[in-house]
Amino acid sequence: MDLPLISRAQENPEKIAIVTPENAFTYGDLLEISRQIATCLLSNSQDLQEQRVAFAIPSGFEYVAVQWGVWRAGGIAVPLCTSHPRPELEHVIYDSQASIIIAHPNFEPILLSIAQEKGCRFLLTTEILSTQETSLPEISSDRRALILYTSGTTGKPKGVVTTHQNIQAQVTSLIDAWGWTSDDKILHVLPLHHIHGIINLLTCALWSGAQCHILPKFDAEAVWTRIGQGNLTLFMAVPTIYVKLITAWETLPPEQQKALSKACSQLRLMVSGSAALPLQVLKKWQDISGHFLLERYGMTEIGMALSNPLNGQRMAGYVGQLLPGVEVRLVDEQGQLVPSGTPGEIQVKSPGVFLEYWQKPEATAKAFQDGWFCTGDLAVVEQGNYRILGRLSVDIIKTGGYKVSALEIEETLRTHPDIKDCAVVGVEDEEWGQRVCGALVLHIGSHLTLESLRNWAKERLAVYKIPTKIVTLDDLPRNAMGKVTKPKVVELF
Repeated sequence: MDLPLISRAQENPEKIAIVTPENAFTYGDLLEISRQIATCLLSNSQDLQEQRVAFAIPSGFEYVAVQWGVWRAGGIAVPLCTSHPRPELEHVIYDSQASIIIAHPNFEPILLSIAQEKGCRFLLTTEILSTQETSLPEISSDRRALILYTSGTTGKPKGVVTTHQNIQAQVTSLIDAWGWTSDDKILHVLPLHHIHGIINLLTCALWSGAQCHILPKFDAEAVWTRIGQGNLTLFMAVPTIYVKLITAWETLPPEQQKALSKACSQLRLMVSGSAALPLQVLKKWQDISGHFLLERYGMTEIGMALSNPLNGQRMAGYVGQLLPGVEVRLVDEQGQLVPSGTPGEIQVKSPGVFLEYWQKPEATAKAFQDGWFCTGDLAVVEQGNYRILGRLSVDIIKTGGYKVSALEIEETLRTHPDIKDCAVVGVEDEEWGQRVCGALVLHIGSHLTLESLRNWAKERLAVYKIPTKIVTLDDLPRNAMGKVTKPKVVELF
């Protein structure tokens, strides 16, 4: 038996699946190229048996073909962020114990040397097509399919493992809730190492037999141009992207604004997620596009759990109600259910909830309470709708749709020769949700500018983890126990 995603594609091989700025590819193309990639990955074995395959490929057809090829060969896909510096890539490759690395030629220099150090098999996308005829393994749906890395409260990102079954549950729940059909055409501008881009957009589109129009990266002008060309039905993004689209729209002449607003109004649905949507962004977007953005709530470990309705009243500042197949409860610090109108931690149970943190049984066990996944997010139910109040931990920062660990950033900053100590916090921000800010204590006689710190950090941290504002202090604010008081640090900004 093929995986359901593959079987569904086989029903309409002539239909367009992926559209890039250069080309259009059918489901048949995707099946054939992914088969050739799977054959190459298998080499002379019959089944990769859940070997981890890490890959760095720009967004586009090649990315999708490799992901499907890994799955069809029986491997676990470990997508790498194409903008990450070497230490971040090393962490994912080493932690996942990847045995194969696939790279687009753009990323050959950095990934080839990591592969040589680690003794991994290394393949370029230009050399992974095999014309051999070979039978591919049968993959059961309870097999591990994907490892995505997400920041927890403790230091470095952990690998979240989902099975093919988990992915199917996540996807079918969204297709049901958001009315996906094979006639849909979605514009994809999100990163493809993150659940939002991989599951909510790409996999939902391909499961539905729809078209996925992929831009290699987000560019406000390119997005408006594509929307202006018409025939799209769906768009999903993070609040930061909507802010940038609004800014770009505002610079255009009135005639062009009018034409783009009209093109926007032709879409059937526009969704915002991965971070809280500021009210004025929601209103401004509604003025421009005619769309009251659909807000929803989810995370890497659970897929999506809550959503405003496709049809029916959406409430500003709320993430709606339960998605199909999902159970949610709110509990207090003792793990007891809270009454309606009282804030509590969101806990989730559903077939879409992840299997485990990769090779971290203690962290996995700690993340569950009586079979419920503990999200660490605080919410309240009002008029039957959920409103997110924030994270239980001050050490998790939500910025531009990414969840980052303040502790991980602090550990890295402390390795800077001029920094004696530091505290990193998230400060509320209209565009980013939260802005990463750092309070620094420097060694005597040292001087550090934001620009020089950022240049230094770009070699070590993903760009969205690097502080955008800093203050220097003689000492960090602390409580009687000597613990840094993060709320006081936030006040400094």
